[in-house]
Amino acid sequence: MSIISTTKISPYFIFSKTQKQRVSDAKTISIFSDCQSFNYTLVIVLPQLGDFDSLEYVWWLNKETDLLKTKNVTVKAIAIGNRESGKKFCQYTGFSEDNLFIDSKAELHRELKLYQGLNWNLAFFSPIQNAWLNLLLMCAGIGSKGTLKEVFRGYIGDKNAPSLFRENEEINIKPLPMIKGSLFNRAGKDYQRPFELATLRLQNMIEVLKHWRTYVPDDQYITQRGGTFLFNKGGELIYEHRDKGILGFAENMSNPLTFLTKLT
Repeated sequence: MSIISTTKISPYFIFSKTQKQRVSDAKTISIFSDCQSFNYTLVIVLPQLGDFDSLEYVWWLNKETDLLKTKNVTVKAIAIGNRESGKKFCQYTGFSEDNLFIDSKAELHRELKLYQGLNWNLAFFSPIQNAWLNLLLMCAGIGSKGTLKEVFRGYIGDKNAPSLFRENEEINIKPLPMIKGSLFNRAGKDYQRPFELATLRLQNMIEVLKHWRTYVPDDQYITQRGGTFLFNKGGELIYEHRDKGILGFAENMSNPLTFLTKLT
């Protein structure tokens, strides 16, 4: 586990003094509210709510609900957006509105010194146009470490990752016909099969594109990356990961929450 912070001010101090709007009731409160009864607090600083990483990260949290309960871990997430995008995000992913907080200007991300993404500026482009240019370059792997490798992994499969879809799970990607998870069994079982992860990402992409302006109310911050911070009951930082690029929200993308298995 990594226990070395790369900020001069401890992340716990930054989080402890941070108050953000909670999606469930619009109250501006401490993000550490209601954490006292848990052994660990997992704070996830997400990029835009419509970002690939945000949707995929929460998918893994849902998959590992039993692990979180067993280790007595509560999860708090802070993301770029507004309350409307937060509600839409929770409706789609199932994440709790009580545990999602909004940072509309990415202020916390900057205070934590998280990677802002590629920041090239063309003089004849507007700030929004430059943001989109940088995002497209990052999607191509420029200024976004590991992105292309991760994209390819989604298509070729991963023997070190678990399967993602249950056999009887219905997968709807309109306008394509509905398929079942058992379709991927043609390539094998008990691992992440070819195109399985790419299918999950396609589902998420279609959802976001259908409701783009809801998920992403301000394009200015579309390159901003996030981070993961795990604290014990005493406020000690016992694990952190700082995203270095798109689709890089975990140290081990084959199984992003592996670090929790080491908790006692």
